[in-house]
Amino acid sequence: MRADLVARVERTCSRRQDAKGLRLAVLEHLRDEFAFDGYVWLLTDPQTSVGTSPLAAIPGLPWHRLPALITARYLATANRWTALTSSPRQVGRLSAATESELAGSQLWRTELAKLGVVDIASVVFADKHGYWGWLDLWRSNGRRAFDDADLELLAQIRSAVTHALRGCQARCFGDRVDGARAGPSVLVLAPDLSVRGQTAEAGRQLYRLNPPDPGPDGAPPDVPAIPAAAYNVAAQLVARERGVDARPSRARVHIAGLGWLTLQADRMTGPAPVDERDIAVTIEPSGFTDRREVFGRVHGLTRREVDVLESVLRGADTHAIAQELSVSEHTVNDHVKAILAKTGCPNRHGLVARVAGDLPADARVDEGILGRGDAPGRCAV
Repeated sequence: MRADLVARVERTCSRRQDAKGLRLAVLEHLRDEFAFDGYVWLLTDPQTSVGTSPLAAIPGLPWHRLPALITARYLATANRWTALTSSPRQVGRLSAATESELAGSQLWRTELAKLGVVDIASVVFADKHGYWGWLDLWRSNGRRAFDDADLELLAQIRSAVTHALRGCQARCFGDRVDGARAGPSVLVLAPDLSVRGQTAEAGRQLYRLNPPDPGPDGAPPDVPAIPAAAYNVAAQLVARERGVDARPSRARVHIAGLGWLTLQADRMTGPAPVDERDIAVTIEPSGFTDRREVFGRVHGLTRREVDVLESVLRGADTHAIAQELSVSEHTVNDHVKAILAKTGCPNRHGLVARVAGDLPADARVDEGILGRGDAPGRCAV
């Protein structure tokens, strides 16, 4: 059956669905081929690689230990998803990274050993345009460690899943916004990432991003949402402070009905040592620069196409763009046609509207006026 797995995954990836549905379907395909007891699959900011929308099943984990587990994962150097991108196959396993001495991993010593984990197989979904997600599959007591054949299976499906995840994010542009913000959106986390407090708007947004599973018979859940996206940007801040990873502690995420949002984490000021201060996580509508940068990545634009896109968004015409980039007007028109084809926009006006999306109708970027635009389809991550 393993020989057929790639074809089945590719068929699944070719269907139009949201990122959560895609991940759940791929996990079922993997479960048909080899056993695993738990998993963590995050979408990521394409530039910073910070997790945004986690999908996870972790047997035996008390929820109050989740912040510690996330922090330990971000501090881990063995099998870290950002390091796996330097591997040709972009896969790895904890047992190999530690030469079968799991105690050599701080992540395993402090968190995974308590859960009976015997190995983790990891794959990062990244391409030349950015990071789109990473997956950890866990095996626990009573099972063998993952082997090279298991990793080869993950490596073979990686390309199709990466492309599909990027496509899911691309379809988020143009999604309608259901309502206005009800106030500032801020969480305050203790140094161990436990929640000290949050504004009502922060709770609403994080609930929409990662709602708890329904209760019996589909009843509404009686527990609050886990602010996992906030934990991830805060954990990246800790990793940055410890010198593990230099990328910013920020992430862009799309929430259906709320649009593109940017989460950022920073320490509060005060006399205490830095690692003893609280962490503030803010959630703000993504600005035009953020949207433009993500838009270019999710649609797979080349560097020159991004240059042309930026000029179009500033309101420059073909002649002006040709002068700016020192190319012919014919070349500019070819680039514009390529951009429209990749993004599915009918014309330059539609392109501007798609990037601007849920920004105010009278917002301005340089000399370009941004309008509101509708795009087909809904997005949910």
